Amino acid sequence: MNLTDRPRRLRRDGVRGLVSENRVSASDLIAPVFVDATTDERIPIESMPGHERVSVDDAVDRVEEILETGVEAVMLFGIPESKDELGTRAWAEDGVVQRATRDIAAETDAYVITDVCLCEYTDHGHCGVIEDHADENPTLTVKNDETLDLLGKIAVSHAEAGAQMVAPSSMTDGMVGAIREALDAERFDDVPIMSYAVKYQSAFYGPFRDAADGAPAFGDRRHYQMDPANAREALREARLDVEQGADVLMIKPALPYLDIVNAIRREFDHPVAAYNVSGEYAMLQAAAEKGWLDLEEVAMESLVSMKRAGADLILTYFAEQVADQL
Repeated sequence: MNLTDRPRRLRRDGVRGLVSENRVSASDLIAPVFVDATTDERIPIESMPGHERVSVDDAVDRVEEILETGVEAVMLFGIPESKDELGTRAWAEDGVVQRATRDIAAETDAYVITDVCLCEYTDHGHCGVIEDHADENPTLTVKNDETLDLLGKIAVSHAEAGAQMVAPSSMTDGMVGAIREALDAERFDDVPIMSYAVKYQSAFYGPFRDAADGAPAFGDRRHYQMDPANAREALREARLDVEQGADVLMIKPALPYLDIVNAIRREFDHPVAAYNVSGEYAMLQAAAEKGWLDLEEVAMESLVSMKRAGADLILTYFAEQVADQL
């Protein structure tokens, strides 16, 4: 070994931080908020310790708690008071996300992003219009083109309520273009789209489905979410969204797909977001409760890995806890 080449010189306290290649800051993080139209009180989410569903009336207070930690952006997910086959409450003027967005936009300085999808609003739990008699044949799937118009309606209703960014998550072919067209037609051309450009059919979503009451009533989502075995397809999906006008590209989940985060970062100049999903959060929480891991350390290490892979933004259930550390 060349004794003049000693990397450990730069690992000492004082200089270590100066030469750190990647950092997580509170302004990188987006905190999810679950707003529930069926309750007047906070309901703990058992599979996601530390998180709750909050009522519409409590949404502003919940967001203020997040802002106090230094996190500046929130993503709203809604649990409606009723569901139907088309998910019509998803674009209702008095819908749960619309009401919460109006209040949060009027009373806080939070940057409000809204999830644009139908699974939480349909009685079948799928992300769009399903084929006839799908409940009798679980192999049947969501009708792609018939779903696009509904996604446009949802996005416009969110923008009218004051959403500053919309985030379509249904993995419907053409969703970004349809939403961009719908927003522009209503003069919301300044509202950006953060597309879930690469969303895998993952086993890591379980706790979220408890939180948002959005599990499929039959079948699964493998016909419209990506196969975990595929990497090249991710570039194709992202390229299509870029061509249709996506402003930010989201990869979901994050930790098992850091190679995809890095590939999207290398291929595109757009901001890249990673979704540190509920199952990733829950497994670290469970290990920490057993005393097997230090929660603060593994949470931070996980988020740094996403930054190192190329993520500019991170949607994470650790947002408040990590921001407090920072």
